[in-house]
Amino acid sequence: MQDIDRMIEDALDGEEQALFRETAREPGFFEQAFGLLGGPNGWVNVVMMTVQAALFIAGLWAGWRFFEAETPLSALHWGLPAAVLVLASLIVKTAMMPEMQANRLMRELKRLQLQAAVGRKG
Repeated sequence: MQDIDRMIEDALDGEEQALFRETAREPGFFEQAFGLLGGPNGWVNVVMMTVQAALFIAGLWAGWRFFEAETPLSALHWGLPAAVLVLASLIVKTAMMPEMQANRLMRELKRLQLQAAVGRKG
């Protein structure tokens, strides 16, 4: 914690201190990722993660068939879909990153609101 955080925490009373500690902790990556599955848009993210997993598994399967291919035509037959499926799964996965960033910004805005409320109070 930084000095300003300590000063703010010292200025707060009991309930506000608990709220400040709760908002001050930065959740880890997996906690943020699984946090996308809740809330009003959680079902959309569940569908996106399911589709992403299916695309990735299909891409791995097509990649396996690509490396087992004996002729150049059959290698092309499996190699192109493998590349497209894996790239599509990566695109779907990166589509969820802006929402994680928005959640991080909302957490920081809540901290700022708490600090402003404490400033008005004191």
